[in-house]
Amino acid sequence: MRRLQSSGPFPLSRRLFVAGGALALTGIGIRATQANTVIGKAVEITGDVTRKQANHREGLKAGASVMDRDFVSTGRDSFASLELGGDTMLLLGSDTELLVDSFIAGQGGVIELGTGQMVFDRPEGLAKIDLTMRTAFGMIGVRGTKFFAGPSRGVFAVFVEHGRVAVTGAGVTKEVGGGEGVEIATPGAAPGEVVRWGEARIREAYASVGLR
Repeated sequence: MRRLQSSGPFPLSRRLFVAGGALALTGIGIRATQANTVIGKAVEITGDVTRKQANHREGLKAGASVMDRDFVSTGRDSFASLELGGDTMLLLGSDTELLVDSFIAGQGGVIELGTGQMVFDRPEGLAKIDLTMRTAFGMIGVRGTKFFAGPSRGVFAVFVEHGRVAVTGAGVTKEVGGGEGVEIATPGAAPGEVVRWGEARIREAYASVGLR
């Protein structure tokens, strides 16, 4: 995996992070886990990446364990690849804040994306999990899949590489399939029209999390 420079953070405030909606990945039921439970590991770290657990903050290095309730932050021109449960990857771009609220391998959990962008990558053919990703933008129901969520050309957007996603905001739901994307102009707004993304925009989105 080759890391690239991000095009910059998306202006999403902490207030919106706390008060915002959720991206819900539908599947089987969730059970809460306890803080300090090891749920994965950091696979690749580039630049300044930290994690905070309770009031303790430290640098996150490749090979380090990822625990429940870890708040992971990436700095400028920094990236992180996190593996959860042995088969789910979270790829974080620069200036991104992510809270792993709870996660159980093969079942799911809760993740909160505060700022920045990420790619969720779970191989096709695996059992569905029930994972909720909270942000200030709508709610997205996803089956085991690969998708991008974050800023793209000035708006918050979701792009699906494979799988199918239901994006809901302001009481409106749009179905997004492989090769398609949808934009949400402002927090809590309805998703726009579903369109096929061109190669250039896909490359831009993936480059923002360090993928090439």
